[in-house]
Amino acid sequence: MNGTTLINSPVLVLNQNYQPLNICNARRAFTLVGRGKAELLENGMGHVRSITRTFPVPSVIRLVYMVKRPLMRRRLSRRAIFYRDGYACQYCQQSPKDLTLDHILPRSRGGGHEWENIVSACIPCNHRKAGLTPAEANMRLRSKPAAPRPNPYHQFHHHTILEEWRQFIPWLQ
Repeated sequence: MNGTTLINSPVLVLNQNYQPLNICNARRAFTLVGRGKAELLENGMGHVRSITRTFPVPSVIRLVYMVKRPLMRRRLSRRAIFYRDGYACQYCQQSPKDLTLDHILPRSRGGGHEWENIVSACIPCNHRKAGLTPAEANMRLRSKPAAPRPNPYHQFHHHTILEEWRQFIPWLQ
């Protein structure tokens, strides 16, 4: 790998207690280590040379101080609703390619755009229900919709996990 690729490679950032916090690039990791705010734990990427020295490129660093990060509510999005509902229609349980969002209590009747009022629905079920409630349309929901519980590791589920990170990620052990 060349220096530019190495400097942009992903680095796992751990809290002082070894809890995974986030992923940054090697350039940011060099800054944190150089300023004494973090320590290098794993060097799985190789080395970068300056005129006078060679530096290991970190793949895992640990902060020398504890960072308290509040648990955030997950943002409501189409993808998040489909993921929560298992990419299946909540009325007929089919898993078509084209899913839509359905408001259980239609917005035209005062229903809110919130986790508890939105489900995945296939196009035929959404058309059949139209502006009615499930009871009025004689349709049953597979499960009661709810907001996902806050998860401090949510951001890691959509990233490629490098081999040298595995020992620091609790859900992989």
